[in-house]
Amino acid sequence: MEKKLYLSNTDKKWAGVCGGIGEYFGVDSTLIRLLWVVATIFSVGLGGLIAYLVAWAIIPPKPDGI
Repeated sequence: MEKKLYLSNTDKKWAGVCGGIGEYFGVDSTLIRLLWVVATIFSVGLGGLIAYLVAWAIIPPKPDGI
């Protein structure tokens, strides 16, 4: 079965981006969120925010039943 990246329907704070990435790689989404925050702080904020918005726009939502 092929793995696909989806926004998480259950593990989300805002859009489900970090939850979906955590589910895809099999890691805790809290770790993904912490890494994203650290990356955002070190990129002076704008890079991480833009990356999150782009990910939210291009990662499809998880279909029902998966």
